[in-house]
Amino acid sequence: MRLIQCVHQGQVRAAQVESDSQVRLLDADTYSLARRAIAAGRSLADVVEAAATETRLDYAQLIDEKRLLPPLTHPDPAHCLVTGTGLTHLGSADTRSAMHAKTQVAETELTDSMRMFKLGVEGGKPQAGTPGAQPEWFYKGDGACVVAPEAEIPVPHFAEDAGEEPELAGLYVIGDDGHPWRVGYAIGNEFSDHVTERFNYLWLAHSKLRACSFGPELLVGELPAHLEGVSRIVRDNETVWEKPFLTGEANMAHSLANLEHHHFKYVGFRRPGDVHVHFFGTATLSFADDIRTREGDRFEISLADFGRPLRNPLRFEADSAPIDVKSL
Repeated sequence: MRLIQCVHQGQVRAAQVESDSQVRLLDADTYSLARRAIAAGRSLADVVEAAATETRLDYAQLIDEKRLLPPLTHPDPAHCLVTGTGLTHLGSADTRSAMHAKTQVAETELTDSMRMFKLGVEGGKPQAGTPGAQPEWFYKGDGACVVAPEAEIPVPHFAEDAGEEPELAGLYVIGDDGHPWRVGYAIGNEFSDHVTERFNYLWLAHSKLRACSFGPELLVGELPAHLEGVSRIVRDNETVWEKPFLTGEANMAHSLANLEHHHFKYVGFRRPGDVHVHFFGTATLSFADDIRTREGDRFEISLADFGRPLRNPLRFEADSAPIDVKSL
């Protein structure tokens, strides 16, 4: 089952994807449906089936009219936390080390990135019920940093780079008792500033404070262990870069359960009613192939199991005056 969200008659509504061209409107938004399922002790799939209306919408028209939304949102963006993990995929350490190679002094020693990756390979998939190695973790922002599918991703004037990161994202709602519930999964473009990160990995936190996007479709149910996708950059209607990528647990050093445990073990991330968007990492970046993006470039990330691709053009913001903090 796959869901989207859209604006319908001035309201945020979820819809079930019935085909490449048609969706069936539901009687509420995804967040409300998830909370309905939690309260009733029922599966989200059962709640969705009961919430179906007789209204069908044209999928392409929703896109053309810019009515498509991220597949899960919170009514108050401040109650949506966007986070992620890195060095989680087999091959991701090679990409990261290549980015940092020029700043490493002792080539014969493991970089910090390689040490982190090695921890994941050795202990990222523990036995059920047992915590494994901690992954790299980062914060991107609250719901205000999330850009809808098909909408422009803004690049701040101070950014050194504007690069895609094709990833899986886990989407969650915290129950009233503080228990996290996974609503489903979506294609994600975590989007980062790799030049800033490459200068010094201690600037990783700065490089991640950027916009992002996920969707357009939310996959409800079990996630295939092996997923093959394609990430591309389109410029003036021509593909300037394209590369396949692998994801799913079969291609990861960490299990999803381990990544979820190390995120939600913090009580601050189990605040009742909150939404969480958690990116699971990648091993494929156009930046690693020396691609520099431009105004109007369009990212396209696709995974066959997730329906329509996630597409977002770039918009570079104009310079602005320095922030002037005043004393009270």
